[in-house]
Amino acid sequence: MPAMMRHFRAEYDLYSLYGDHMTASAAVQLASVRLITEDIPRLVRFYQALTGATPQYLTEDFVELVTPSATVAVSGSARVAFITADTPRAGANSSAIVEFLVEDTDAVYKRLATEFGDDLDVVQPPTVMPWGNLSALVRDPDGSLVNLYTPVTPEAWQLQRNRTPKPPHAGR
Repeated sequence: MPAMMRHFRAEYDLYSLYGDHMTASAAVQLASVRLITEDIPRLVRFYQALTGATPQYLTEDFVELVTPSATVAVSGSARVAFITADTPRAGANSSAIVEFLVEDTDAVYKRLATEFGDDLDVVQPPTVMPWGNLSALVRDPDGSLVNLYTPVTPEAWQLQRNRTPKPPHAGR
């Protein structure tokens, strides 16, 4: 099948799975999530332990941890001081969950528990969710919710195979 036809077939397959709930354009892609903090080293340490990514200090108060699918950026509040209305504040997030597809939720959860001990704020230990993901929910050091998940049912694997990032061992 020619590449162009495979591309349209892939879009059709995704559309048939998601219907009107999918954006058909690849022109907009999530590139990064930036977290504002008053303690850059502490937050960078957490996300480095979680992702295994090497922190890239672009400046002393702006750090990126690049993962295969998106970047976790960490910066100090001075970087956003120019926003005068509803200035982003460290530790003020109560409406978002940063989600990470991981190969083994139990293993990552245990690694974080070992690394941070009692300082790891566990909201929900590894639990199978109704949609078929094994999910552990923790808070980062600034209180942002972080979900670690692995598809564990055939339906969850199928759903993730049609998303980015692709699941590890996508052939399941």
